[in-house]
Amino acid sequence: MLLSDTGISKRIIEGYTEKLLGSLSLDVALVGAGPANLVAGYYLGKAGLKAAVFESKLAPGGGMWGGGMMFNEIVVQKDALEVVEELGIRTADKGGGYFTMDSVEATSTLISKCVKAGTRVFNLIKATDVLFREEKGSPRVSGLVVSWSPVESLGLHVDPLGIEARFVVDGTGHPADICHIVARKLDVKLRTKTGQVVGEMPLWAEKGEQFTVENTAEVFPGLYVVGMAANNAFGGPRMGPIFGGMLLSGKKAAEVLIKELG
Repeated sequence: MLLSDTGISKRIIEGYTEKLLGSLSLDVALVGAGPANLVAGYYLGKAGLKAAVFESKLAPGGGMWGGGMMFNEIVVQKDALEVVEELGIRTADKGGGYFTMDSVEATSTLISKCVKAGTRVFNLIKATDVLFREEKGSPRVSGLVVSWSPVESLGLHVDPLGIEARFVVDGTGHPADICHIVARKLDVKLRTKTGQVVGEMPLWAEKGEQFTVENTAEVFPGLYVVGMAANNAFGGPRMGPIFGGMLLSGKKAAEVLIKELG
């Protein structure tokens, strides 16, 4: 068989175009491919919902790859073991309710499970804005505006594209980018104690883990927050290299959205 250089290019362009065209109208658009959104994508895909993850960086997985201070081990607590075991990630029991996972295995498994469940992951795409529509006289988030990450980094004047979605999930981590965009550009109040992004507090693992799951919720009509974006939006502590709360946050978001979408 002779390989054609243009034949290779043609297959890449066709394959990617097919994926992108199939994701212009979604049930759920997940912004940020951190562990919470990857878990949410896994459960949404399993439920037969049409979802896609948009990640601005080259590698999906968020900060999970680096473990704690580049020691590629991470901790999960006993509460999250059910999710970990369902995903097929190996753990080591370190006693006292602490379990460790190899961060490379855990992250790569999450990505693979999410994609194989039917949720597409688009890397190097940045959500720069949201779509909104009026619902009973009030704005509602109804999708994303996206562009290539290098276009945004270079400050090029290139118009983005729109993605329709019945719900958007902000999983952008510490910045809570989508929440900031909505509060600023729509000039509205979020469902937080200040009406704005409150901002995350310093490290307190126990409280941070609880806060992450408790505040995985709809922060504005059509917009949910998960993981560290939930902590930042609602004003909770960060939790460091323990990831059980992230996984449980993603599962909770998926369960709520599955119910919302019938």
